Amino acid sequence: MTEKTRAAHRQPLLSPPEWLIRGVRPQPAPIRWAAVVRASLAMAAPIAVGLAAGRPAYGALVSMGALMGVISDTADAYRMRVLNIAVPQCFGAIGIMLGTLVYGTGWPAVGVLTLVALISGMISTVGAVASVSGLLLLVDTVVGAGLPMPDPWWKAPLLLSLGGLLVLALTLLGWPLRARAPERGAVAGTYRALAELLAAAGTPAYDGRRQDVTAALNTAYDLILTRRAHDHGRSGPLVRLLAQLNVVIPLVEAAAAAHLHGRAARRPEIAAAVRDLADVIASGRAGATPDLVLPEPEGPADRAVNAALRHASGVVHHPDPDTSADRTAANPGDRLGRPAPLGVRARRAARNVLLTAASWRYGLRLALCIGLAQILTSAVAVDRSYWVALTVTFVLKPDFGSVFSRAVLRALGTAVGLLTATLVLGLVPRGWWDVPVTLVLAALIPAFSAKGYAFQTAAITPVILLISDQLNHLGFQLIQPRLVDSLIGCGIALVAGYLLWPESWHARIGDRLADAVADTARYVECAFGGDGRGGDPSDRVRLRRRLYRDLSAVRSEFQRALTEPPPTGTRAAAWWPVVVAVERIVDATTAARVRVDHGAGPPAPAEAADIARQLNGLAEGLRSSATLVAVRTALSGDDRGVLAPLRQEVIAARGITSPQ
Repeated sequence: MTEKTRAAHRQPLLSPPEWLIRGVRPQPAPIRWAAVVRASLAMAAPIAVGLAAGRPAYGALVSMGALMGVISDTADAYRMRVLNIAVPQCFGAIGIMLGTLVYGTGWPAVGVLTLVALISGMISTVGAVASVSGLLLLVDTVVGAGLPMPDPWWKAPLLLSLGGLLVLALTLLGWPLRARAPERGAVAGTYRALAELLAAAGTPAYDGRRQDVTAALNTAYDLILTRRAHDHGRSGPLVRLLAQLNVVIPLVEAAAAAHLHGRAARRPEIAAAVRDLADVIASGRAGATPDLVLPEPEGPADRAVNAALRHASGVVHHPDPDTSADRTAANPGDRLGRPAPLGVRARRAARNVLLTAASWRYGLRLALCIGLAQILTSAVAVDRSYWVALTVTFVLKPDFGSVFSRAVLRALGTAVGLLTATLVLGLVPRGWWDVPVTLVLAALIPAFSAKGYAFQTAAITPVILLISDQLNHLGFQLIQPRLVDSLIGCGIALVAGYLLWPESWHARIGDRLADAVADTARYVECAFGGDGRGGDPSDRVRLRRRLYRDLSAVRSEFQRALTEPPPTGTRAAAWWPVVVAVERIVDATTAARVRVDHGAGPPAPAEAADIARQLNGLAEGLRSSATLVAVRTALSGDDRGVLAPLRQEVIAARGITSPQ
């Protein structure tokens, strides 16, 4: 890189760093208006009832429980929403009970909170629901230990649970009328994402559209297969939705071939036909299969798209598709990614909590920070000291994002939220005016939460202060302690939860990427191993789906690392081209396999084996090196053969070097 180029890329002296800009940039997420209305009603109504009954503290506790339910309500399918809201609320009730029992006990409270932090951190590594459950367990324990709660000990858990149940009841109002609407919408959304992918074939926009298809497929399979795991026997509508989702797989594979080699498959009639299928799925209607008028194919890629589209049209329009007859080479049936039985998953979860290094590492990390926060606030007089531990709890959630960036963003979000709280607590009279104010402020929480962590913190902060004022009636005096305590908590999380842990500075992004590259080598072997015709088609499809899902997780991990300061963020930025290159290799492998299946000549076995060997070498290099080193390599093969594009992608991946 020349000095002129370095100067062009050098940031102005007073400009914020790129990792901070990424963190504060709002995410392009749509507003869930139903969630906005639910949040307003669920949090304002308890305050109104509490004021009318002369028990404003009771109303505040119910509203606090509703806030926890609003934060937990992140799923689409109704069954998953029941789990996402109800299970964390149970852990929260246990937490508030434990906190109430140790309130005012001094050092015993420090020990209990530290132990709860260890348990909370360990169970948070199991999955999404467990993560939120662990969060609420610790949050409510801290709140119970820091605020006086009404007697007897069971009243506070009951009131908080009522708030969560209110959110759950409002959420489930539409279940009788829209029981399968989320699942149907997810499948239709997958078809629409696929239509955009086909429309982008042959253009630079293809890579972004493919990521959208991967995310849509992941969401749809998670919704439908989780529902199938809970249903006993055969459910006709679910079987139909699953069949409609399964026949997307051949179209996704054919899209990769159309992107690299298609001609007629890139014409707008193809994408329009897929959009029509999405409309049929969304409406839930079925009828006679229309006679599709498709462009005349000009090669194997076009033939693959036409065949997959006609098959999908037949399944989508059929009123009762038989999935057992659809387990073709490209469609392995509903076992694709289906969850294991409940007992198996319970044993896996217990093993992950008790026996994995990641579980103990995060649990000890969180326990250390909470213990330090409690020791500090016990030794030094800090107003509203429980906010220090609460800040540590919310910041130190690695599964929610970068610890460093969350600490910085929480400080920024708290400062902005306190400006709003200053106006509310300073200008609005206490009493019945709290109801309309809460109605407005609560609506901002789901609207802003999707935009990013700083936005969520800015929206939650004034609501929390308004609820706290119902409990202790300190009004404007809450502003300064909240800011000071939040900054102390962010400092503890940064020092004890980030700087002192080597894994914070040496993130295992290289190892995760190396695993994905090694899986890609296995995919090449599965697609073209042996005599060049590959192994079992069903195994190949399952491996491809798992690989795309894993690559999506790797991409998310790298995007999270990009929000870290140097050296982690710098290393992630240097290795980012390899992530893109691996995704292109998978696409090229899929395209080659589709072309062979539709008439192209199979490659020589030695050519596929050579490509797999080079990918395994790249994986080993990623594991053994902290920086990227370009490897100039040559791969032998037929320049006009079906693997020629794949070979070029592998050469490009091995030729990537880190900036000096």
